[in-house]
Amino acid sequence: MQILIDFLQSGALGNTSWGNVLMLAIGCAFIWLAVTKNYEPLLLVPIGFGILVGNIPFSEGMNIGVYEEGSVLSILYQGVRQGYYPPLIFLGIGAMLDFSAMLSRPSLILLGAAAQAGIFLTFLGALAVGFDLPRAASIGMIGGADGPTAIFLSSQLAPEHLGAIAISAYSYMALVPVIQPPIIMLLTTRRQRLIRMKPSAPVSKRLRILFPVVAFLAAAAIAPGAITLLGMLFFGNLLKESGVTERLAKSARTALIDIVTILLGLTVGASTDADRFLTSDSVLIFGLGALAFCVATASGVVFGHVMNLFCREKINPIIGAAGVSAVPDSARVCQMMGAREDPQNFLIMHAMAPNVAGVIGSAVAAGIFLGTLG
Repeated sequence: MQILIDFLQSGALGNTSWGNVLMLAIGCAFIWLAVTKNYEPLLLVPIGFGILVGNIPFSEGMNIGVYEEGSVLSILYQGVRQGYYPPLIFLGIGAMLDFSAMLSRPSLILLGAAAQAGIFLTFLGALAVGFDLPRAASIGMIGGADGPTAIFLSSQLAPEHLGAIAISAYSYMALVPVIQPPIIMLLTTRRQRLIRMKPSAPVSKRLRILFPVVAFLAAAAIAPGAITLLGMLFFGNLLKESGVTERLAKSARTALIDIVTILLGLTVGASTDADRFLTSDSVLIFGLGALAFCVATASGVVFGHVMNLFCREKINPIIGAAGVSAVPDSARVCQMMGAREDPQNFLIMHAMAPNVAGVIGSAVAAGIFLGTLG
C-alpha cells in the first residue's frame, strides 16, 4: 500500500495545482482553435500540445522536464534558449519570400516601416510599467508580430520571460484574422477600401538576385546585431532567386523549416510550466503584446492615409495593416477586406510588399536593440 501511495504521489495526482489545470485548458484551447478555426495550425498545434507536455505534473528529479538539466526536452529546448531555431526559420522564410512586389513599388516599404511603431511604443510602455531596458525591448518585439524574432531577442536579453513572450507573439500571430479586420474597418471608409491599385510592374531576374546581397550589406551596416537573422533570411532568398540552387531552396522552405517549427513549437509550449509561467509579469506581457499588435496594425493603416496625401497614384490604405511581420496572413487579411467590398479588387500582391518589408524591419529593430542593450 505504501508503494502504491508513493507511486500516486510521484505522478500527476500528487502534484497537480490549479495552475496546471488552467494551462492544460489553454493548451487544449490552442489545439481547438487550430483544428476548428484553422488559426495558424502549423504553430498552434505544436505549441498547444507542448503546453500539455509541460504541465503534466511530476516529482522533481525524474529528469524529464524542460528545466531539468540533461533531459530530452531540455536538450531540445536549447534551440530556443540559445536562439538557433529562429535563424533556421528565417532561412526557410527567405526561401519562400518573393520581394518582387516590394521592388516593383519601393515606396510601399514605408508602410512596413510605419508598422514597426508598435515595437517602439510597446517598448516605452513596458518601461512605464516597470520593466528594465533589456526586458522592455524583448517585450516590444511582440509588436512586430514576428515570433522567431521575438524569441531570438528574448533569448539574449530576457531569458526568464522567454516563454511568456514567445507564447504571446505566436498567439497574436495566429489571431491576425480576428484582430486586424475591426481595426481596418475603424480606420478606413468604404470609399477608401474600394481603391484599386495598378498591377505591379515586372521585376527583372538580375534585380531579384542582386537585392538579397545588396539589402543584406545595407541592413547589416545599419544594425550589425541583425546579421544572424537577416543573413539567413537573405541567404534563403538568394537560394531561391539564383535559379541554380533550387534543391537547397526547396529543402530550406519545406523539410528544414517544418522540422524546426515542430521542435520550436513543442519546446516553447513545454516551457510554460504553470509555476514559472503564471505570474504577474506574464499577464503584463500579454496585455502589452495585445496593445503592441493593435498599435502596429493601426500605424500601418494610418500611414497609408498619410502617403495618399502626397502620392499621385493612390494606394489602398488597407494594405498598411500588412506592415506587421505575420507573413502571409496579414496580406491575406488585406485581400479579404478588399474583396469584401469589391470581389474584383485584388490586393494581396500589393499587400505582400509591406508584409515582407515588415519582416526586414522587425529584424532590424531587433538588431538595434541587441546592439545597444546586449
